[in-house]
Amino acid sequence: MKTYTPSYFIFTSLTRISDLEEKEFGLEKLDRAHWSAGDYVVCRIIDPGDTSLRLELPNGRMRGVIGDEHVVGVLGERFATLEATGTWKEVGSDGEMSILTGGGIFGKLTSKSAFMPNMMKIKYTGHVVRKGKKITMDHFLPDVEPMEFNTPVVLFIGTSMSAGKTTSARIVTNILKSANYKVVGAKLSGAGRFKDILALKDVGADAVFDFVDVGLPSSICPEEVFQKKCSMLLSLVAHQHADVAIVEVGASPMEPYNGDLAVKALGKNIRCTVLSATDPYSVYGLMKAFNTVPDIVSGITTNTLAGIKMVKDLCGVRALNLIDSKTNTELREILAQKTGLNL
Repeated sequence: MKTYTPSYFIFTSLTRISDLEEKEFGLEKLDRAHWSAGDYVVCRIIDPGDTSLRLELPNGRMRGVIGDEHVVGVLGERFATLEATGTWKEVGSDGEMSILTGGGIFGKLTSKSAFMPNMMKIKYTGHVVRKGKKITMDHFLPDVEPMEFNTPVVLFIGTSMSAGKTTSARIVTNILKSANYKVVGAKLSGAGRFKDILALKDVGADAVFDFVDVGLPSSICPEEVFQKKCSMLLSLVAHQHADVAIVEVGASPMEPYNGDLAVKALGKNIRCTVLSATDPYSVYGLMKAFNTVPDIVSGITTNTLAGIKMVKDLCGVRALNLIDSKTNTELREILAQKTGLNL
């Protein structure tokens, strides 16, 4: 079997846990019956899509494409309410699919917002193989000893993707680091990208982890698989012995990313919950659906006084526009009260 040198390919960020950039590998076309989520595959770009599209590299930087290049990614699923949905399970015999996220989730596009640009189209070239066996994300799992998770958590959830979770988490991380606490960041669910947890690293988080580190291209998977992976991920976080964990649950807990199981796994460790929302009605809906009351509502819905007032009147919870520095004092007071930390 012909082997390939890494310089022949574009590696997306979902390959960052692997050694594929350093070591040679072969390619083999496998029958669809042998495909699975988490498989590393190579595809040829047959349509680069909109000129604004970029691929996220293993170091988190973004790269443009020309077309007819070969890219290494992972078979997976995406079910984003505001942008696009797709799955490897729908790929036909022609092997044509799309790059569903810049991080390198490959699958058949099943729906797309009219406001989204045309996505990159690719054609299956083959599975990454070594010694006759396909290579998957599970080949590169961390060697971590199970540890009970008891780190205090500031939890960030949202009513949808792009509601402001990561921005809010970044602001809180900066506050905690400025008070000289050891902070670990983690993203427990969502679709694989590197930028969200890198954003926490950029503002001083001592260590960052996400579900990609434990072998998931996205957290759409059977419940029993997610629970096992989530336990491994929380062990990684626990081994940091941090003063506080900044934890993001991607998308919304109501979407099929197992966000509800992620919140449940955190349990009594949650000290403060920040809900990022796109509008006041979605705040009300999520509170009713999960019988929960967030400590702070942030995100797009707090961009104006009208949105802040509606959250207060409709839901009876505090809404703060965290990107407005005038809210910094109140935010610190809430965080100190809920976590017991000296801020």
